[in-house]
Amino acid sequence: MPDAGESRAGERYGGPASATRPIITLPPGGRGGGRANSPGGPGGRRPFWLVLGLVAVVLIGLAGGYLIVAGTGGSTGSPQAGGAGATPGKPEALTNCTANVVDASGARQALEAAKPGDRICLNGDLGNEELQLRRSGVEKQPITILGGGTATTGQITVRGDHVVVDGVRMNKPRSPGFMLIGNDITVRANVVDSPQVVKKGDDGDGIRFFGNDIKIVNNLVRNVVNLNGQKGNHGDAIQTFATSDENGPSQRVLIDGNRFEEIDNMCLIAEGPDSEAGDGTGEGKSSDFTVTNNYCDNGAGQAFFFDDISDVTLTGNEVVGKIDKAFSLQNDSTGATIRDNKISPKVGYEVGMDDSSEDDYNGPDPEGGP
Repeated sequence: MPDAGESRAGERYGGPASATRPIITLPPGGRGGGRANSPGGPGGRRPFWLVLGLVAVVLIGLAGGYLIVAGTGGSTGSPQAGGAGATPGKPEALTNCTANVVDASGARQALEAAKPGDRICLNGDLGNEELQLRRSGVEKQPITILGGGTATTGQITVRGDHVVVDGVRMNKPRSPGFMLIGNDITVRANVVDSPQVVKKGDDGDGIRFFGNDIKIVNNLVRNVVNLNGQKGNHGDAIQTFATSDENGPSQRVLIDGNRFEEIDNMCLIAEGPDSEAGDGTGEGKSSDFTVTNNYCDNGAGQAFFFDDISDVTLTGNEVVGKIDKAFSLQNDSTGATIRDNKISPKVGYEVGMDDSSEDDYNGPDPEGGP
């Protein structure tokens, strides 16, 4: 029986379409390139009336763009990264800090002494330091770890309740980048880039969670791959399962506004205590997963997979990988609501479902099995 750090998914849900993903480059000058000499007069000079026309078009375009942005009040569709490594969400500012951390030693001391209401601010590059928080906040006074969108570190493990981690960047952390065990844990506006498998048989996951009232919002998880040629290694953006007292079932989970890029396997795999794998505890129930407004580019058989997870809501997600199906529900994953998702033509069909998951389902007709 695996522990929180070991592999769960194996290969039974479909491996990656390709272990490597193609990189598309643009010619010099951007899309379509450009010409040194444009038509419109000797040496490429344009008539004065044409210049004025171009200026007017640009001004109108800028004004229209402003009106479009101002009128939306914020995007409700899939998040768009604002450049390489950008998160969909804006990190919280490093303010009201109870501890300012500039190195690994200071981080360890601050986390070991953390108490409810503390705001631990990370500054600069902490290297590949693996941070562990084993303390809890209280409901209205969480322990908050802030990175301001620039602080970098290695894997972050939270074993406690009422904790927030905001604006931290990880480049090649030990997998999983985030290990979350507890209740009322929020991770938001973070970057998990290229999680590394260092333990034989482990999965190369970006985020792994166990507990109730978990919120994973506005993060960027990218370049999650099967590493080191390990048989059974299964790199997912997010994974949860229920195989022990510590790694038990989860309820009231929010996964919203995240961007999952270059994910070899699934953007989310969630398995309850009675999963078909047969190694769950059989105790308790995993339910009430709200998965909304996420962007998913993955290469497994499906983008989001639910096994023995009831009352799942899937809305506003964008699925773009060349995969068999977008959403899979099996093994009494009843009460699901699926609507208003954007599915690429490269996806075979939107919903796969078995007979045991049909009760109280609200969404497009399933077109195949899970």
